[in-house]
Amino acid sequence: MFNFSANHLTLVSLTEYDRAKLLIMKDIDTNRCYKIYDYSKSCNIVTGKVYCVSGKINSADKLYLILENFKEDRKANNKKYEFFKVQSV
Repeated sequence: MFNFSANHLTLVSLTEYDRAKLLIMKDIDTNRCYKIYDYSKSCNIVTGKVYCVSGKINSADKLYLILENFKEDRKANNKKYEFFKVQSV
């Protein structure tokens, strides 16, 4: 397992399954999207805010980003970012 961290992420989609929450988050600087799994189902990430996330990369034949920590990015939230509208799945 390897560590990962990313800054300036906003929530695009949140889907809850029996075993985990699946978050699709977008980096507002690079426009990359991340598929992040929250097996503890403890995250309370909401749309319209910017977050810093960190966790582990679990690799078998695919890369899975597993959420361990997240926090609101207060510096980025003080700046004016243009957010896009999120469609619920």
